[in-house]
Amino acid sequence: MNRLEGKVALITGGARGQGAAEVRLFVAEGARVVIADILDEQGRQLAEELGEAALYHHLDVTSPDDWAAAVAATLECFGKLDVLVNNAGVLICGTIEDLPLETYRQVIEINQVGCWLGMKAVLAAMKDAGGGSIINLSSAAGMEGVAGNSAYCASKFAVRGMTKVAALEFGRFNIRVNSVHPGGIDTDMVKNPAFSEEEAAATYKGLPISRVGQPQEVAELVLFLASNQSSYSTGSEFVIDGGLLAGKDYS
Repeated sequence: MNRLEGKVALITGGARGQGAAEVRLFVAEGARVVIADILDEQGRQLAEELGEAALYHHLDVTSPDDWAAAVAATLECFGKLDVLVNNAGVLICGTIEDLPLETYRQVIEINQVGCWLGMKAVLAAMKDAGGGSIINLSSAAGMEGVAGNSAYCASKFAVRGMTKVAALEFGRFNIRVNSVHPGGIDTDMVKNPAFSEEEAAATYKGLPISRVGQPQEVAELVLFLASNQSSYSTGSEFVIDGGLLAGKDYS
């Protein structure tokens, strides 16, 4: 359908998993994409696979200098920037009692500060482009608490809140900002050793859609928010969780 024809996107965490699914779908829909990640080998391989429509650029999302360089590389290679997908993130489990402060801060720096820095870094380029769309990947854990995940929940609640603030501040520049809230998605993050296969299977079995989600399904939702099809949506949460947040079924 070429829903992103003529658009230029920067996708963080784009070298593998959910980010790579977004990269591939964006290119298939006509976009030119900067794959931003710290996984240099995987990122370069994906860019080579996709050809001239893709560029890999090393980006540590906690570094303002790296953000400035990534935006500059995007403009140099593709001439503008229309879409930012703040996809990069990390999940480290631990109770409040046991989690070290330095680990808590690490999660906050990557998931929360990295998202904030990204929105700040792309603003001037999107103003110059006449508008754009920013999609911030939060989580179902940005909508409700999850025991043993204080750092992750805090960061993802923050992403949800910052999204609304940015929507209010950026709307005057024709820049839309929305958050996406996945539940369990079949990526390396969900396959964290902290979760047993039995626990995961039990969780998905109890959902209205009783299976794990696929990265491609999240990518399709992100594509909608990046495209002009979502032109009247900003400051909103888009949940893709198989019904996890719908409630409890006691029947």
